[in-house]
This record gives sequence, structure tokens and C-alpha cells, in this order.
Amino acid sequence: MAGFDSFTTLEVTVGEDRVSAVLNRPEVRNAIDQAMVDELHELCAELEHNPKILILSGTNGIFASGADIAQLRERRREDALRGINSTIFHRIAKLPMPVIAALDGYALGGGAELAFAADFRIATPSVKIGNPETSLGIMAAAGATWRLKELVGEPLAKEILLAGRILNAEEALAARLVTEIHEANELLAAANALADRIAKQDPLAVRITKSVFHAPAEAHPVIDTLAQGILFESEAKFDRMQAFLERKKKK
Repeated sequence: MAGFDSFTTLEVTVGEDRVSAVLNRPEVRNAIDQAMVDELHELCAELEHNPKILILSGTNGIFASGADIAQLRERRREDALRGINSTIFHRIAKLPMPVIAALDGYALGGGAELAFAADFRIATPSVKIGNPETSLGIMAAAGATWRLKELVGEPLAKEILLAGRILNAEEALAARLVTEIHEANELLAAANALADRIAKQDPLAVRITKSVFHAPAEAHPVIDTLAQGILFESEAKFDRMQAFLERKKKK
């Protein structure tokens, strides 16, 4: 994998089957600026070429407080039309292998939208997640207006997007916006335990299942049938099924 030593906003650790990326701008509560967006694009390019599970986390008890307001204040219409954050979050959502967001403290605005782009969200008891963009005279334009409705349903999504509701950990768990809650000192271990469970599956089957899961409704059932046809010819299918039958026979 490419080296990431020159990164200034992300701390990247590469493992055999996973990559951990820590958002590292503690002086501004890990606000997402252009430099972080650029580095996330570099990371995505590598993961598209060499697929691995991605674990995203923050530093100093904060995931990401949002987009960098100092930069955001100076952006104009042409900047908005470039879709700076929406483009990178869409790219993260489309990565071949699953993405796990390990959330601690604030996950607000763009930080929340980054978390919504992940396949899994786990959190600490201190998490605060929501989209207060309308209080700043803008909207959540990097995925929340459509991803959040899919994740938690329209009534709660409208509370978050239109009335500025911020969810705590228990509320996020009840809404299934997060699926697990762990103490801060156990959060990364829990994220890696989830990655371990994913890594036990056949990587090609995981990749294809993720792609089919996110396919538009009109693509089904044809895409399911074609995808299964690919998997039925894979060596892993024969090896794993044979191993299953042998274990069953021994019992």
C-alpha cells in the first residue's frame, strides 16, 4: 500500500485486511477541511485499488465536529456546486469493502455525514450526533438529506435536519443509527472486533453483497442473479462449502 507518512490531518495504519484512519485535527475538534478531504481522496484511491476494511475514528474524545467553519464561511456558490464534502463522502460509501465509523464525542454536521456514509456506526456513551447546519444558514448537503431518512426514517430525520435535534448515544442506539455502544477505552477494540467478523467472510462475497445491497430497486432481481452467478464460479465458494460439509460430517 502507498505510504501515508506525509498526511497532516489523518493518521493511517495499514493492516493485512484493514486500514485504520484517525481524523487528527484536535486543535479544531477534527473539523473537516480541504486538506482532510484531499487526504481522504488519496486514501480512497488506494482502497479502491487494494480493497480492505476501513475503520474511521477521531482523536481526543471527538470524532468530527463538522466542516471547518472558517473555510465554510468563505465558500461561495461555485464552491457549493463542486460538492467538496458530498463527493468524498459518496466515494467513501462506495468503497469496495465495508467502512466502520467509531464515534466518540461530537459527530456533528459534516462529521455526522461522514459517519452516515459508513456501513457501520458504533459509539461511546458520550456521542452527540446530528446536523445543526440550518442554525448556520445552510443545509446539510453532503448526504444527510437522503441518507438519514433511509437510516432512521422520515420523522426523526426531519427533527434532526429541520429542528436541530442532536441525538445522544441512547437515542442513536434506539434509532439504530448506531448499533453498539462501548466505553471510550474499548471503542477501537470493538471496531476491530467487528472488522474481525467481516474479515472471516469471503472477501469477494462481501464486496459483491455490498454492491448489490446499494443497487437501485429497479436493478433487482436481475443484479442479484448475475452476482450470484459470479460467486457460484469462485474457488472460495467450493472451498468454503466443502469445509462446511466436512465439519458437518465430523459432527
